Amino acid sequence: MGTLLTILAILFLTLIVIIPLLEKFAAKGGEPKNYGHLTRWFIPMIMLILVLQLLHHYLG
Repeated sequence: MGTLLTILAILFLTLIVIIPLLEKFAAKGGEPKNYGHLTRWFIPMIMLILVLQLLHHYLG
């Protein structure tokens, strides 16, 4: 029970620190972000994940 409370306390403190940082450094204004340069990475990353999962299944 002590471990659970420790984990919950750490998560709570982390949220207290991270939320103000996210609000401070968030993008201002209503301009849309351009994520087109990331789309070329989607298929290779999905393939890598599938290969790693297959290796984990057969070797692990």
